Parts: sequence; C-alpha cells; structure tokens
Amino acid sequence: MPEESMNIYKTARRAAGITQEAAAEQLGISVESVRAYETGQRIPPNDVVEQMVICYNAQRLAFQHLHETNALAARVIPDIQPRTLMESAVRLYNRLNHFSSSHSVERLLEIAEDGRIDEQERAEFDAIVAELKALVQCGMELGLCGVESKE
Repeated sequence: MPEESMNIYKTARRAAGITQEAAAEQLGISVESVRAYETGQRIPPNDVVEQMVICYNAQRLAFQHLHETNALAARVIPDIQPRTLMESAVRLYNRLNHFSSSHSVERLLEIAEDGRIDEQERAEFDAIVAELKALVQCGMELGLCGVESKE
C-alpha cells in the first residue's frame, strides 16, 4: 500500500487533536506501532482500526481502511467522500428526485416481473442499479455528517 494512502490514520489522529503518544496509550499499542501505521510500514489490523475510529471519532476512517486494505470491500462499499451536511442533503435529494421522476422503480419492477433479465433489458437494469448505488453512497455520506464534525 502506498505511503500516502496510509496517511488516513495520521490524518484521522491529527484531526482529533491527539498526539501519537496519547493515541498509543488510548489504543493500547506502542508509539512505534502508531508510527509504523502512519508511515505505511505496517497495516493496522481491523481491531486496532476499530479502536482508532472510536478514539478519534472518525467514522470515515473505517470506510477508508476497508477500501484500501480489502479488495472485496472496495468493490462492494461505495467510496465515501467528505461532504458538508448541506452538500450531502442536496445530493441525496437530487438523486432521489431524479430516481423518482424517471420512473426507475416502475421500470425495475417491469424488468423483474418475469424473474429474469434478458439481453434487451440488461443495459437499463444496470443503469437502474447504478442509480441505486449512487443513492446508497449519498445516504452513507449524509450519515457520516451527523457523526463527525466538519471543519
């Protein structure tokens, strides 16, 4: 994993205003381990990252860690971007409004009615699924606005 990617741990710690020494103590690990995680020498195990998320009040760190250390998670979990509450709410509203006005739900049900997706329906089905994934991403981003304070 590239060193700049590992900075997610350092960024989260610094945003929390915690020194490496204080982080090590709160996480129950050595200062050397904190440094190794923050310089990319080692990848922290999930249980340590879970403690970092709690200690640093950095929910986004969990998503970042999974994206960067687990290929399956990176394919399944949407890439969560830091956004303001207003931006997140507006993005979610706009996507919901478009999804509703384009009658995507009705079209999805028509495609699903016979229990299969044929060649003529595949492109439209994939587009609807992509819209739904964008909605999930917007919802997750909005959810993080209520957990972590924005600067």
